[in-house]
Amino acid sequence: MKIDILTLFPEMFTPLKTSLLGKACEKNILEINIIDIREFSKDKHKKCDDYPFSGGAGMLMTPQPIADAFLSITNYKDALKIYMSPKGERLNQNLVKELSKENHIILLCGHYEGVDERIIDLFIDKQVSIGDYVLTGGEIPAMAVVDAVSRYVDGVLHNSDSTEDESFFDNLLEYPQYTRPQNFMGLEVPEVLRSGNHKEIEKWKKEQKILQTKKYRPDLLENNNNN
Repeated sequence: MKIDILTLFPEMFTPLKTSLLGKACEKNILEINIIDIREFSKDKHKKCDDYPFSGGAGMLMTPQPIADAFLSITNYKDALKIYMSPKGERLNQNLVKELSKENHIILLCGHYEGVDERIIDLFIDKQVSIGDYVLTGGEIPAMAVVDAVSRYVDGVLHNSDSTEDESFFDNLLEYPQYTRPQNFMGLEVPEVLRSGNHKEIEKWKKEQKILQTKKYRPDLLENNNNN
């Protein structure tokens, strides 16, 4: 999968070069390109913002540098072009899986009061939000999308079963997990997990997923046949 990220602050994306994503890029499983919008500004001071027409608080990202940044990407028209925006579709696991099927994604990170609407009209296919709150820019939301989507790309995770046994896979939260020592500060690892009885362990895991969901996210059970 190829992911291009358009941003005014490329230095914010250092975390994508580490851990599993960094290793996936080294193995050419992922291609993540960080594109500095400011480099495409025709202003002599590389300015990329201006006051909005009709006034209002704050500055707006100007269209020219963003448009030229898009045009610099090979086959950009064939990519799914996403603008990270509070107006967008809420990111959830179903959307993550849908996006993971794309061969090429371009993420546009807004800043200040956002971007000139003509950029959205001319280039954007989908707007995506990570929640009902406003951040200083789209960089952190873009990183969340890249991290979540990349986990579904073949070869990124060491164990492909990991995505099928975690929170939200079946609209339930993940069951509790334990490691050594068996007793920690007076709390024991559940006996069933030490029994070696795989049938009982699987039964316990399914029961715990429902219990965990009822406790922490009962809203997920509203349309779930497991409750």
